[in-house]
Amino acid sequence: MAWRESLFSVLAAACAVTASASQDRPVRSDQQILIELEQGWNAAFYRKDVRFIEDILAEEFIATYDDGSRGDKAKELKLAAEFNQQVDSSTLDDFTVKVYGDTAVVWFSLHLVGPSQGRRLEVNYRYVDVFVWRAGRWQCVATQSTKVTA
Repeated sequence: MAWRESLFSVLAAACAVTASASQDRPVRSDQQILIELEQGWNAAFYRKDVRFIEDILAEEFIATYDDGSRGDKAKELKLAAEFNQQVDSSTLDDFTVKVYGDTAVVWFSLHLVGPSQGRRLEVNYRYVDVFVWRAGRWQCVATQSTKVTA
């Protein structure tokens, strides 16, 4: 009988430690993770962190740019590696994230501020990104940007 009580005590202690540890780390929702990925992707682009972007993009990634042209993963990585414009401010907001099983769609706005030909320039875009859940992580398979004109 004593071994059962000892086993019960050990199990109860283990459950208490596990419950305590899980309370220390808040669980992030898929929506939070996808917003963080979008913010990380944006920041990685300006610091030319091609490795970070490469990990987010699926092999079959397709981009439709604001001028109507299209690109694949290789083009997106090349754009990031060659980026050389000054950006004073880059803000992402107005997020809407919908998860449909192993697929997610993220809508958001991007506001850029920086110099252009000696003047302050503000540019706004709206994005739609499609992600799929693969190998335990979200990967972007498609993006489309639209330049917002005032």
